[in-house]
Amino acid sequence: MERSQCEALDRADPLAPLRQRFRVPQGVIYLDGNSLGALPADVPGRIAQVVEQEWGEGLITSWNRAGWVDAPRRTGARIAPLIGAQADEVIATDGVTINLFKLVAGALRLLPERRVIVTELDNFPTDLYVLQAACDWLGGEHTVRRVARKELESAIDRDVALVALSHVDYRSSELLDLPGLTRSARDVGALSLWDVSHSAGVLPVELGAAGVDLAVGCGYKYLNGGPGAPAFVYLKRELAERFRQPIEGWFGHADPFAFELDYRPGPGVQRALSGTPNVLSLLALESALGVFEGVEIAAVRRKSVALGELFVSEVEANCGDSSLELASPRRGEARGSHVSFHHEHGYAIVQALIARGVIGDFRPPDLLRFGFGPLYLRYTDVWDAARALADVLATGDWDRPEYHRRAAVT
Repeated sequence: MERSQCEALDRADPLAPLRQRFRVPQGVIYLDGNSLGALPADVPGRIAQVVEQEWGEGLITSWNRAGWVDAPRRTGARIAPLIGAQADEVIATDGVTINLFKLVAGALRLLPERRVIVTELDNFPTDLYVLQAACDWLGGEHTVRRVARKELESAIDRDVALVALSHVDYRSSELLDLPGLTRSARDVGALSLWDVSHSAGVLPVELGAAGVDLAVGCGYKYLNGGPGAPAFVYLKRELAERFRQPIEGWFGHADPFAFELDYRPGPGVQRALSGTPNVLSLLALESALGVFEGVEIAAVRRKSVALGELFVSEVEANCGDSSLELASPRRGEARGSHVSFHHEHGYAIVQALIARGVIGDFRPPDLLRFGFGPLYLRYTDVWDAARALADVLATGDWDRPEYHRRAAVT
């Protein structure tokens, strides 16, 4: 494709005006929205207001007057339509790891006669850590059954209490069959728990329609909530009143400021809360979600697929003899919103690209990952990034010593 054709696509793109809702640095092509979303333009002003006025002047009265106390529910309600949930089924709190532990422990308590968790052999590592930790903390009577992706359906039998999976593979971007595997769990009386961190905000996630029981997700990737933004919990309405989680704190109590000595769980998904919300980061996420107002996720998905297909096509057309190998599904509909390539010198290549203003990331042992945030990324950006990658490879620019030195965050 010629660059002029990409310029035409940008002019015709119905999502193009959304780029103005973000601060994208001049001269940077940002292909890492799958790790950290770009900064929505309204967030700095909102945080300044919270700090200077609500905290600085309102002080503790802002819990009531500015509505801080309701922020977890308000933010959850904003996330709900992005994941196919009802407003009262989602709440923003803590991080994915903590929320995952809460949901796993609570789910196992609902089915005490069952002792098995099914997950994928190569699920995201922290998810695997949490699943095993939950089993250990519950006395070691439960086991984690890790199986290859193609064996998942056959591994879900009547010994299984919980099927816990990630919607999108963080390495390859392969999209798992959320409706089908949820149905397999339900058919044997097991519960389903999905990590939608790499899909929320960038592709249709129909938790309610699929009958998903529980889910967790990340606030700082495609939801653009900022580094370390709060995560969210989804708890199916029909399940909520029976659900109890292991970190029962005062904000999950039915009446937090009654200061009762015995715990009474709050209604519905409120019981997923534990301690005091992190107000600054929570309100940053709430503000960031404003970029989705009036946006159809189906349109975001269409552009995501188109950007990914353009990138794969241009990389393969221009880097054909460079030892790059596509690590993601070739069909755009089978991927999330990032594309990965294998290369033995992947880390150094990514560093060379970053030095040129093309920001992607690396995952061991050899994956170059490129994420596409359709709300702020242009077709010309993708075309230019592919050409930059081709030049880095053709010139051997990646083989400079400084690009081989590993930083703490890759």
